[in-house]
Amino acid sequence: MEKEKRLELIKRNVEEIVTENELKELLENKKIYAYWGTAPTGPFHIGHVASLTKIFDFERAKIKTKILIADIHAALDDLKAPWDQIKERAEFYKKCIELVLPWQAKPYFVIGSEFQLSKDYMNDVLKIATITTTKRALRAASEVCRLKNPKVSELIYPIMQSLDEQYLNVDIQLGGIDQRHIMMFAREYLPKIGYRKRIEIMMPLLVSLTGPDTKMSASVPETHVKVYDSVEKIKEKIRKAYCPKGVTKNNPIIQICKLIIFPLKNKLKVERAKSYGGDITFEAFEDLEKAFALQQLHPLDLKEAVANSLIELFKKVRKYFENKKEKIEEFGKEFLP
Repeated sequence: MEKEKRLELIKRNVEEIVTENELKELLENKKIYAYWGTAPTGPFHIGHVASLTKIFDFERAKIKTKILIADIHAALDDLKAPWDQIKERAEFYKKCIELVLPWQAKPYFVIGSEFQLSKDYMNDVLKIATITTTKRALRAASEVCRLKNPKVSELIYPIMQSLDEQYLNVDIQLGGIDQRHIMMFAREYLPKIGYRKRIEIMMPLLVSLTGPDTKMSASVPETHVKVYDSVEKIKEKIRKAYCPKGVTKNNPIIQICKLIIFPLKNKLKVERAKSYGGDITFEAFEDLEKAFALQQLHPLDLKEAVANSLIELFKKVRKYFENKKEKIEEFGKEFLP
């Protein structure tokens, strides 16, 4: 594949790349490795999927991606996951990721605690801790950690995420735009202890289903769709979602199409009565976006198509967890479908 086509795939739907010039140089190499990480805290929902789909573009661009289940980070962030649950939650997230997307090959997983407790890793944590201030660490953690009453662990969080780039032996870190402060921390501090800085690629965050005035939250069920939600729940949540006529900006239904459905399926079929124009299949997101902006596509018709697409996409993971509600409830009621 030509370098320009690879670059185009990598840049698709991306919010920011630091830096694009470094990425262009990297594409001269034969083997390129990236990682995407997630801390197993709340329920696994479409917000996670929106970034995960980027891995498919990476694969097409000949970039190998490692998926980090950062179990220790889940506890460091103000105990969003209790210490006695981190391993079990890590397995839960791993199963969700394995089943939720149409992988061509089995994803390559790494569990954080498998390498983050090594002598060398912890020695490097302490090295960075001695050269950064609490103010700098707080700023790095500010968009990711809870920080209601900042704990020392929440200051360690960005240090460890920075070192993950080195110990996973990757060239790129992929994450949401909310990770930006940590990613810039990594580029600043890794060279200070003798390691190279990496390329940081950031994806946009999905808008809450309730609209742009609220944040998609794991603890507020109506703001998101869990990947193992029932068919009825998916239909209900999408039907109630914010999706004003003709508005494409900060529209969660449009975003789901852009960041999840089209990167995976490359099309979306909208079924309509003949009196409303009949069925139509969009084979490019830009065509769907334009039709919606011109009010040639009604929000209810689009919502039904999106709900059906998510129901089909999440079929395997939903079936796997449908008889495991008691097990899921052990993590907390907010996890339940």
